[in-house]
Amino acid sequence: MTSTWMKAVDECSASALASGDLQPVQVEQLELEDAGLRFVVRWVSSLAAKDAVKDEAKVAIPGGPRDPDFNPFLNPDPELTVGPLGDEHVVILNKFPLCERHLVLARRSFEEQLLPLTHSDFAALAIIMGEAGGTGLYNGGTAAGASQRHKHLQWIPGVQDNASLDFYAAGLPADLEEQGVATHPALTMKHCFVRVHCGQDVPAEAAAKSLFAGFERACQQLELKPGTDGLLTPFNLLAGNGWLLLVPRSEECYEGISISAVGFGGTLYTRKREEIETIQGVGPLQALASVGC
Repeated sequence: MTSTWMKAVDECSASALASGDLQPVQVEQLELEDAGLRFVVRWVSSLAAKDAVKDEAKVAIPGGPRDPDFNPFLNPDPELTVGPLGDEHVVILNKFPLCERHLVLARRSFEEQLLPLTHSDFAALAIIMGEAGGTGLYNGGTAAGASQRHKHLQWIPGVQDNASLDFYAAGLPADLEEQGVATHPALTMKHCFVRVHCGQDVPAEAAAKSLFAGFERACQQLELKPGTDGLLTPFNLLAGNGWLLLVPRSEECYEGISISAVGFGGTLYTRKREEIETIQGVGPLQALASVGC
């Protein structure tokens, strides 16, 4: 049964497609197996379009060049705005979606993307996940693949070939108690899995509490602490179907290929077709390890 939020998302998507404000992906993909894990590597032509939009933003416009700190989430495009989510967030369609129903859950007022996530951030995510399952994503800082400083989570539905923590299920302890921690034998970079209570039909209040506690537990386990400026070191977070994964980051790119949270959920995206061969040559796990810690 289609949820209230998903109905609103689909209605907004149909309107934004008709107006041209939503630019769906066009992909070619390759499936790769690495250490028993099935990866999908996609060349997405719309990422090249996204780069072109960034370049256009540098061109002079009436009144002078666009502010380099232009914030698309502070006053989001009405055609892409689904609606307010709680008191502190708004649901926005990702202009360049990696899949159908790719959502941005942005804070209404500006906060730095590298500030620690709060209970209210997870409460917003828990509302969407409770209705539709799927995977929550967070790119903490530029080195983790974030394209904007304004704090925002992302959400994608749990359909085939989308990034998901189900990808790791066979290598994680099935009987781990809530807030228990684990690592995966195939991941050589610093990381932490935490067992949490979240997913479709999980009450939002319970899921938010568990996710926030899981985030703090993972930060403690990885010794990820705010600096004197209050900001964390770059990291990626994924959450869904009973797990939370936190991965500290050292750099954004492997051989010029930007890697964000979706990469750690088994789906890698490239801007150029030939970059698929780069990932194929080294192996997805080595590419991920190279941008971790």
